[in-house]
Amino acid sequence: MNYLLTIEYEGTRYEGWQRQKKTTQTIQGKLEQVLSRMTEKEIEIDGAGRTDAGVHAKNQTASVHLAKKWDPKEILQYMNQYLPEDICVKSVEPVSERFHARLWAEGKCYSYRIGTDEQKSVFDRKFRYHLGEALDVEAMRRAAQDLVGTHDFKSFCGNPKMKKSTVRTITDIVIEESEHEIRIVYTGNGFLQYMVRILTGTLIEVGQHRRDADSMPELFERMERKFAGVTAPAEGLCLERVFYSKK
Repeated sequence: MNYLLTIEYEGTRYEGWQRQKKTTQTIQGKLEQVLSRMTEKEIEIDGAGRTDAGVHAKNQTASVHLAKKWDPKEILQYMNQYLPEDICVKSVEPVSERFHARLWAEGKCYSYRIGTDEQKSVFDRKFRYHLGEALDVEAMRRAAQDLVGTHDFKSFCGNPKMKKSTVRTITDIVIEESEHEIRIVYTGNGFLQYMVRILTGTLIEVGQHRRDADSMPELFERMERKFAGVTAPAEGLCLERVFYSKK
C-alpha cells in the first residue's frame, strides 16, 4: 500500500529534511526511524521537497510504500506517539501505487517572516528573522512584480554546480505588512536551493534602498549568484503547502 503523509515540523534543531549519514537529526530520518520500528522493516519515504537546516513546515508531504495494508489512523497514532514533540504527522491517507510526493507535486507555497521591531520577540525568535528596522514595502512590492512569471533564476540559486534547468515559474508573491512584521508569501511550480531565502534577501535590500526596485530584470540577465542579495536566515522560512492535481 502507498500512503501520503502530511507533516508539520519546527526545523530549529534539525539539519534539514534529507536523511544524512553524518547525523540522525533530520526530519526524514526521524520519520523513517519510527515507520521502520512500526513495520519491523527498513522503510524509506519520499518527500515533496528538501527544506534546509532550520527551516519549518506546516504542510510538508511525503509518500511511503508499506508491505501490507495498515489502517491510516493506526499509522497516524503510532507515529505521533513516538516522534519528537517538534514533528507531527497531521494526516495519513492511502493513494494510488504510482503516486510520488515529489514527482506529482505541481507547486509549493512558502512564507518568510521578517521582524521589523527594534527588540527581538522572545516568542517569535525561532520563526522569524529579526531585522530590527523598517523597510520600504512599496519598493519591495514593485521589485516583486518583476520576479513573478517564468524566468531563469540562476542568479537566485545557492548551488553553483547546478546542472539541471534553473528555469522556474513564480505565480504570485504577496507582501503583507503588519505591526512589527513583514510577511512575504511565494507561490510557484518549484524552487531552487536557497531560492526563496535569496529572493527574500534581495527584496530586503530593496526595502533598505540598497538596491533599486527596478533592477530585477538585470539580475536575471547576469545569471550569477553573486549579483543577487544575501541569503536570508533559515528561521524565517516555512513551507506552507504543496499542491497536487485534484485528479
